[in-house]
Amino acid sequence: MAIQESGVKTADGPVGPWRGARPLVGSGIAVVAFVALLALCWLASATLLLIFAGVLLGVFLDGLTRGLKYVLPIPRALRLLIASLAVAGFLVGMSAVGGATIAQQGRELGQTIQNQSGTIRDWLKDHGVSLDKLEALQGTGEAGQPKPKGDDEPKGGLSGFASGALKSPGSLLSDAGSVLGPAATVLLELFNALGNGLVIVFLGVSVAADPGSYRNGVVRFLPPHRRERGGQVLDGMGETLRHWLFGQLITMAVIFLCTWGGLAFLGIGGSLILGLQAGLLAFIPTVGPLLAGVVILLASLASGVNALLGALGVYLAVQTLESYGLTPFIQKRALDIPPATIFAGQLLLGVLFGLWGIALALPLMAVIKVLLAQLYIEETLGEEAGA
Repeated sequence: MAIQESGVKTADGPVGPWRGARPLVGSGIAVVAFVALLALCWLASATLLLIFAGVLLGVFLDGLTRGLKYVLPIPRALRLLIASLAVAGFLVGMSAVGGATIAQQGRELGQTIQNQSGTIRDWLKDHGVSLDKLEALQGTGEAGQPKPKGDDEPKGGLSGFASGALKSPGSLLSDAGSVLGPAATVLLELFNALGNGLVIVFLGVSVAADPGSYRNGVVRFLPPHRRERGGQVLDGMGETLRHWLFGQLITMAVIFLCTWGGLAFLGIGGSLILGLQAGLLAFIPTVGPLLAGVVILLASLASGVNALLGALGVYLAVQTLESYGLTPFIQKRALDIPPATIFAGQLLLGVLFGLWGIALALPLMAVIKVLLAQLYIEETLGEEAGA
């Protein structure tokens, strides 16, 4: 068929230099928009992770509210109020009953760990083990002097992971402290922590009060023929987060009680605070238990070799119970991710986003898993996600 003029449509479609220009321009705009979105997420990563923490609290309160439906057939608003007051009352009660004991044991434990850390550091130096790199990460020199500001800090690998963990929204405001003094630094840090806590509480209560409106608001941005599927994906994410969160809380409670009871039976000082920190750090898989174990062993050194071996036995027994009993049984339905994948995700998120990335790595990976399972495996590949 003859071609009339360049760029004029014929029966075979457009010809000439503009053939395929519209898809190419559209692809370019999509790439630029995606890069801009990534840059925005990077710049606002701390805020986005703070919002995600608030959503997690909302998922938790929503789960409690749903559970109360089977016990108290009353309106949802009243059930949410009861759940919120119960959580607040539990936290206040724990602080009132055990606050003084925890504070005292915390001070004693901190002094014990500091003394034992110095003993271990001196022993290693006497045996020719250099701690220069570790001291450089801590910001001190050979004799405990501040590290010169011109020294370069490690950026990648485990060193970047450790340094990234220190660069969190909760880190000390050193610049402000140098100008306003230590007291002002503590006040600013306390204000920052309280502000973050209030933001998380406000977001959590708001999401739990009417989760359907937020779900429907997100679905509205999708094309009409994709809204039903989008709603199913959001429901799957919410269900996965609920199961993971409640399972994680049960695991943390069991680890706290077992560690506290075992260390108290051995007569190790500060058993309550050691059990509490072990339970709280269990929220962070892989990295948290390791940190808890180091603290427990350092604290037990002051009581002798037998106490150290006993504390090591308690720690190994609790970790065995958690790894081979609690997690496979409780978390199998919510999250089934290989340990190496979890650790790699924590490394990546820790280097990128600091302490927030480490703490929220597992729920973030749970959300990513749901998205990959339902949108890629089921939609694109046409296979069952559980296969």
